[in-house]
Amino acid sequence: MSSRPFPGRRGVLRGSLAASAALTLPVGLGAAPALALSGRPGAGWGVQTGDVTANSGLVWVRSDRPARMIVETSATESFRHPRRWHGPLLGAGTDFTGTTRLHGLPSGQEIHYRVVLADPQDPRRTGEPVTGSFRTVSQRRRDGVRFVWSGDLAGQGWGINPELGGYRIYDAMAALDPDFFLCSGDNIYADGPIAETVALPDGRIWRNITTEEKAKVAETLAEFRGNFRYNLLDENLRAFNARVPSIIQWDDHEVTNNWYPGEILTDARYTEKRVDVLAARARQAFSEYFPISTLRRPDGRVHRVQHHGPLLDVFVLDMRTYRNANSPDDQGADDQGILGEEQLAWLKRELSRSRAVWKVIAADMPLGLVVPDTGDGRPNIEAVAQGDPGAPLGRELQIAELLRFVKHRRITGTVWLTADVHYTSAQRYDPSRAAFKDFAPFWEFVSGPLNAGAFPANTLDGTFGPDRVFVKAPTTANVSPAGGYQFFGEVDIDGDSGELTVRLREQDGTVLFTKSLQPGLVGQ
Repeated sequence: MSSRPFPGRRGVLRGSLAASAALTLPVGLGAAPALALSGRPGAGWGVQTGDVTANSGLVWVRSDRPARMIVETSATESFRHPRRWHGPLLGAGTDFTGTTRLHGLPSGQEIHYRVVLADPQDPRRTGEPVTGSFRTVSQRRRDGVRFVWSGDLAGQGWGINPELGGYRIYDAMAALDPDFFLCSGDNIYADGPIAETVALPDGRIWRNITTEEKAKVAETLAEFRGNFRYNLLDENLRAFNARVPSIIQWDDHEVTNNWYPGEILTDARYTEKRVDVLAARARQAFSEYFPISTLRRPDGRVHRVQHHGPLLDVFVLDMRTYRNANSPDDQGADDQGILGEEQLAWLKRELSRSRAVWKVIAADMPLGLVVPDTGDGRPNIEAVAQGDPGAPLGRELQIAELLRFVKHRRITGTVWLTADVHYTSAQRYDPSRAAFKDFAPFWEFVSGPLNAGAFPANTLDGTFGPDRVFVKAPTTANVSPAGGYQFFGEVDIDGDSGELTVRLREQDGTVLFTKSLQPGLVGQ
């Protein structure tokens, strides 16, 4: 067990949707800025934090009209003697979103903050403050680290259902008092419209909150922005965002299903067939709705490493932007792979530099699970494994190169976390069972979805010798959240022993599987 208190200093959040919530856009959140110019600026979409370090963090907000973002911080909720930060002017160019970087913060401390939006023409006219808090990264090993992860939100037409309490899984994650939340991709389903009602197999009716932007597939920048706003209609998610910093990565559904650079769509629902155009618009909206500093750099990259004290480094991968085209993936040579040459070199370099006890590799797709792409009628491969249990082929070649590098550089403490497949499982990869043997054993843990359709377990590919130690998945496809099978994972690193414990949990927090790993060992 972790040496720090549990559930911890923050306590349990509440945030379920009220039973009386309407099945349309809530009052106060739906008015367009041009139609709501009376009164004072409002921040009904809540606040978020990200890129939290030992002495800094990014705070995010969205206004309902042009406004100046102001952030005040304090060591206590009373906000006596607050420190003030003047943020950007929020306008239409960023969909009235913005972030402010806080710096010079004390490490390992609870930071209380409030965001005030001021009228640019009259700074005395301010809206109601929106409050939140987060913990800065502790540099003291004894404090330990706890975080949660999952992915896949509002997929397959299963949106915010007030009759079920909305996105209730966020309450269960918040109850664990995590230091941060790792979202492993598919933060939205831009290709998945949300209907007002859906008939369930047992005769019940699923009722969604709906918006105009979710009535069709996203193609315009405004429609992509509307997809991100949709999830913020959920009170559970807004309450969670106000208390738990996030590390966000993306996968395919932020753009469209199974996309790759250069693809030309054949899907009749789209008038814009060029995936590169859609991806550029999606990336802009993604950068506007999450506090990620690397997206604001000239290279605008998603992949990055987040340092979390002496115990943990999180390596956030982008297995979407630099991949080659989906294909049968059986070629004997493949330099580009699923990461691209530059990202692979970056990952090797950062792993070799890391001095953290544990090195979590946050992948938006699994390694040894066969994920097909049959959208165009061909037997193409969407992830890494292609079903041939023999020597590495296609994208497996790049992963084999990485695993070989980790072994020969004697890099210990690597653990792979992912989502994507809409069930939960634990796989141990062992060269004694593998066709490719030049690597050290490691674990991969899968969790999700947060609120989406659940699917049967994928088949395993024997190239890297995976053994599925645990799995929970339905036997039929696209089981709604009303039928269960919604999952998240927890990682708890003990500050005294350095032991890392993974717990795979159901939507209500029930533990399904537990695995503890010891620091500095190979072959666990």
